[in-house]
Amino acid sequence: MDFYYNHSPRDAQERVLRAQLRIARERALPSIFHQRDAHDDFVAVLREEFAPGMRGVVHCFTGDAVQAQTYAQDFGLYLGIGGVLTFKAAEGLRDAVRAVGIDAIVLETDCPYLAPVPMRGRRNEPAFVSYTLAKLAEVLAMDRDEVSEKTDRNARALFDL
Repeated sequence: MDFYYNHSPRDAQERVLRAQLRIARERALPSIFHQRDAHDDFVAVLREEFAPGMRGVVHCFTGDAVQAQTYAQDFGLYLGIGGVLTFKAAEGLRDAVRAVGIDAIVLETDCPYLAPVPMRGRRNEPAFVSYTLAKLAEVLAMDRDEVSEKTDRNARALFDL
């Protein structure tokens, strides 16, 4: 659900999200969610459609600690963390990451957008995820190898690999 750009009517976005969740539930597939400026409506749909045993990730998560805890604790969702974590003004996101911990996080690039510092302004690419990993390790006061291992484990669980 994307209420920032509103390229589609809100009721249509909700209807399609519900349909996609039903397909994911019926086929035991993971869901990758895009939610922008639609938290309350998104959570309302999840409360009705997201069933125990389902799995998913909130792609390009940039919300606050309360939103992070709602997604991770209420629904068991992973947070997709990308280059925004490295931005100077992203302390709220860093607080959110601390609130849920490593077990709720997968790393992502959001390629070609949102390249991490020091690559900001360039076309993002998978090779840059190492900068996000380094920042995540710093934020959580963990060893980089441990962060790599745990986020890899989370991604494997998410996608049943």
